[in-house]
Formats: sequence, C-alpha cells, structure tokens
Amino acid sequence: MPRDPQDLAQAAAAAMWAEDEASRALGMSLDRIEPGRAQISMTISPAFCNGHGTCHGGYIFTLADSAFAFACNSYNHKVVAQSASVTFIAPAFAEDRLIAEASEVARYGRNGIYDVTVRKADGSLIASFRGQSRQVKGTHLPENES
Repeated sequence: MPRDPQDLAQAAAAAMWAEDEASRALGMSLDRIEPGRAQISMTISPAFCNGHGTCHGGYIFTLADSAFAFACNSYNHKVVAQSASVTFIAPAFAEDRLIAEASEVARYGRNGIYDVTVRKADGSLIASFRGQSRQVKGTHLPENES
C-alpha cells in the first residue's frame, strides 16, 4: 500500500536532514515539510554580515536554496537544482530571524519549478527566489518504504 504523502514527505525530509551538514552547520531549522512545500528558518549570526553591516546575500540565497531543496525532495525522489535566481528586496541584519517558505509551482516529468520567499520573523519581505529542479537517480528512503 502506498505511503501517505505527508508521512512520506516527513520521512524523506528526516533522512535528507540527517545528511545535510551545511544547513545544520549554519544553524538552520527545518520547521515544516509537506509534499511540494517546506519552511526553513535561521538566525543571522554577526559572522554572516558583510562590510555594509548587513547579511551577506550568499547566506540569504543558501537559506532559500535549502528550503527549495527540501520542497522538491519531498516526494522521496532525489532532486537537485538545475538553476536558481534570487532578487534581494530588503537587507537583513545580525540577530534577525529569517524564514524561507518554498512552494511548488509546477512539476512535470523530471523537472520542477519552485518559488521561495524569505521574510523576517515580523513578516517583512527580504528576498524572492525561484528554483528549477531536476530529478536524478535514487531515493532518500528505500523503495519498499515509499
């Protein structure tokens, strides 16, 4: 019997999170996972700030990219980024809590499109990210667990 989609998304995310040293090392938290959706948050460390005293855009991109990764891997297929772009809208500063919410726009064949918004905890918009995904060989959980 096929596994419940929400249960499968949670199990695939748990398996992927256990191997995601980069997201964990940056202090990210996987807050929510659903089929085609993910929410990840992180507090901006002073070490993430650039010469302008604002969060370096690479860290904002990385947070959005992690949310994108968990959303597109939520079906237990291994999926990688094919391309991604970000528009920075407002600065973030040390100690800001950023929340990245990824949602599936389309999934077709082995390809997908996902939008991610990055906001401060107060809801103000920091960045908008769009990622295109490509399914590759393999699964996060053994096929008989799907």
